[in-house]
Amino acid sequence: MSDFTRIDALAAELRSLRPLNDGELTRLRGDFIIENTYNSNAIEGNTLTLRETALILKEGVTIGEKPLREHFEAIGHRDAFEYVITLADTETPLTERVIKDIHSLVLMNDALNKGTYRTVPVYILGALHEPPPPYLVPAQMETLIADYDAIKSGRHIIDAVSAFHLRFEGIHPFIDGNGRTGRLVLNLELIKAGLLPVNIKFADRRRYYDCFDDHRGDAHTSDTLARLVAEYEIEELERYIAIVRGK
Repeated sequence: MSDFTRIDALAAELRSLRPLNDGELTRLRGDFIIENTYNSNAIEGNTLTLRETALILKEGVTIGEKPLREHFEAIGHRDAFEYVITLADTETPLTERVIKDIHSLVLMNDALNKGTYRTVPVYILGALHEPPPPYLVPAQMETLIADYDAIKSGRHIIDAVSAFHLRFEGIHPFIDGNGRTGRLVLNLELIKAGLLPVNIKFADRRRYYDCFDDHRGDAHTSDTLARLVAEYEIEELERYIAIVRGK
């Protein structure tokens, strides 16, 4: 059985079970958002621990020895994830405006750059790929969104969103916050497809980075990322099924 077939079977099994009540769902979702915020920010260099992230988001505590910027990154990611859930609940189509709105929350403390495509060149240290010059970013983003239906055609959603994610990160449309925004968009599309959001862990960042090398190198494949996302999806589905069955 392929990972995609297993995912579809697990998703069908979860839908067939007695759903969690609103209180249980809110608690589980809140815990997931904290863990996802920690991991996604840590991948980008944020030094807050999981416990510190939880204290900031649940208790409003300020961690004295950590930069205020890192506090805003935690709050912004949390708010962006909650916005993603709202977008998924209303089946909002993926557009440039949606991506910019998500980015505006991710970069909530950067008034000049939030929700705005970059206007300067960027270089990714050690990457096999150089992002396009800023004057090409709007056209490449427009093309990516226009291509999304074709990307999804005949493919499992995990395969499709993995390919989309790699192209998005290759464009690197914003001066900062591309990784966090891209992973939130990936989860938006998973939730809209009836799957669970995934948490790409800081501990797996090397595997995650290797997916970009595979895509930009001679293989030019999105299969590596699709396998990683599929593993995380299976993990989340099995966890939820165990929780529901154990009620």
